[in-house]
Amino acid sequence: MQQQPPETEFGIAEARRVLGEVFAPWVMDLNLSIERFDFAPPGDAAADWQPGAILRLPFSERLCRNGGTVSGQALMAFADTAMVIANLAANRGYRAMTTVDQTTHFMRAVSASDVLADARVVRLGRTMSFGRVTLLSATDNKPVAMVSSAFAML
Repeated sequence: MQQQPPETEFGIAEARRVLGEVFAPWVMDLNLSIERFDFAPPGDAAADWQPGAILRLPFSERLCRNGGTVSGQALMAFADTAMVIANLAANRGYRAMTTVDQTTHFMRAVSASDVLADARVVRLGRTMSFGRVTLLSATDNKPVAMVSSAFAML
């Protein structure tokens, strides 16, 4: 009798693989990295804990608009991608989805700094997912933008 290999737990390595295989090539040009992947609450988790991920957008002059600040378009693409990765965490694996809505509130400009995205799934349903992303300057850890989004699960 042949033994089945143990089922591997979906984690950061698999999320990185999906990032490289599922997204459009230009998203890969952003050179995003997945810093943390949270799909199960730690033992001391608060009652309001939510699954999600933390990603990093490395600073690049190519992402800047006139004046040297990271463009809103790059930040919005980053937030959208981070939310997909957060959905992977909530689903504990890849599930096809599409963005239905994304609202971005820009709070301040960011220049000459990496940007971190703390993406959390607020509610995961059978057909829809709702989330929030806080974009932070990696230099001073201050908020750059707040993003809310909705995804249709396909």
